[in-house]
Amino acid sequence: MLEDFSQHILDVAENSIKAGASEIRISISEDRPPGLMVFQIDDNGKGMDQDMLLRVTDPFCTSRTTRRVGLGLPFLKQLAELCEGDFSISSEPGIGTRVKATFRMNSIDLPPAGDIPATIMSLLVSHPEIRWVYLHSHGESDFEMDSLTILEILEDPLKLKEPQVALWIKDYIRENLDELTNRS
Repeated sequence: MLEDFSQHILDVAENSIKAGASEIRISISEDRPPGLMVFQIDDNGKGMDQDMLLRVTDPFCTSRTTRRVGLGLPFLKQLAELCEGDFSISSEPGIGTRVKATFRMNSIDLPPAGDIPATIMSLLVSHPEIRWVYLHSHGESDFEMDSLTILEILEDPLKLKEPQVALWIKDYIRENLDELTNRS
């Protein structure tokens, strides 16, 4: 199993990147609705046909050529079910894909968040050509980071590769998530 939510974010986002997405939206909602955490990733990649959609949570179904198993989505589905939640995936060829999982927040099987700020920063720095939108809600409070806003300020996507810029992005996300948790 993947050890924390940051690893699930990375795994699903990598699927979106491989599907040719130019926009990827990552959202985590804690305690909205009460007692639940909702994890969702939407992309505008190539999407999947119905046959692949029906098989995508089978660990022996993968589009990868480097190994014969694809464990990310099956693990996410299993985790949601262990945490008395739900898992769904919807997709349309040429439109994109949505992966959504819900979890009971008081479940003993709910993994830690992990280093979400570092994960989001890594995705943005590694793929500045993709529009990344990260939304995190906690109770009634929200934080949103849109890579378009960051790129407007920087004026040059190559500046994302500068270590001090990457660290600022990670710190910016971390500070806002800390504030979000303290507000609720």
